Amino acid sequence: MSPDVVFLPAFILFLTVIVLAVLSWAVPVRLWIEAIFSGVRLSLGSLVGMRLRKVSPPSVVRPLIAATKAGLHMDSSQLEAHFLAGGDVDRVVRALISADKANIDLPFQQAAAIDLAGRDVFEAVQVSVNPKVVQTPRVAAMAKDGIQLIAIARVTVRANINRLVGGAGEETILARVGEGIVSTIGSADSHKAVLENPDAISKTVLGKGLDSGTAFEILSIDIADVDVGKNIGAELQADQAEADKRVAQARAEERRAMAVAEEQEMKARVE
Repeated sequence: MSPDVVFLPAFILFLTVIVLAVLSWAVPVRLWIEAIFSGVRLSLGSLVGMRLRKVSPPSVVRPLIAATKAGLHMDSSQLEAHFLAGGDVDRVVRALISADKANIDLPFQQAAAIDLAGRDVFEAVQVSVNPKVVQTPRVAAMAKDGIQLIAIARVTVRANINRLVGGAGEETILARVGEGIVSTIGSADSHKAVLENPDAISKTVLGKGLDSGTAFEILSIDIADVDVGKNIGAELQADQAEADKRVAQARAEERRAMAVAEEQEMKARVE
């Protein structure tokens, strides 16, 4: 038997395997069947087009299947455009499904804009449904009687979907609450008044509208702990007394030096 006769079928078989492998990659038949049985109407041509446009079909089709099963009507071209823009299609679709179940009005364009702005849109929807608690670091402030107080506050916030793009984050909320605590303690005549009624801090700070311009709405501010720190007033008085003492000593030394110099001058005149 001629070698060419043996080689030709093997070459054809090898070529067939290569072609089938390329076709199975370019034409995701399995994914197409999965979409059809899930109620998503997609043509094989549209899946091939995604490949040609360097879009991963599973990254678009599987979120589309999830949206369809959840009762949302979405277009694959929207998801494809968001994918090409660098967005997270799966996260956006999960956020839309969660918002729909919670009766939150969240259009696809708004969810996509939030995602492209770098925010976690799915987490934002969750926080708008279930508010979360963030805790401030230890905030130190001095009352008018000179006693330092150290407070920790827990802030309950709810995400404001309409202010997520361009709104400040949790860090701003915590910084403003800390500033409000310092201001409230600083205006108290006595540290004892603050210790007796820590809720006064919460009410005062909450009434300042600290969530303005942020992506959150402050629901409550609760003082978790208030500790007595240093007696700053006494320390300042002690420091001032020490400074006055050093000034007095310096002046006394100066007078002594002048007296010694004058004595030496008188002795020189006598001699």
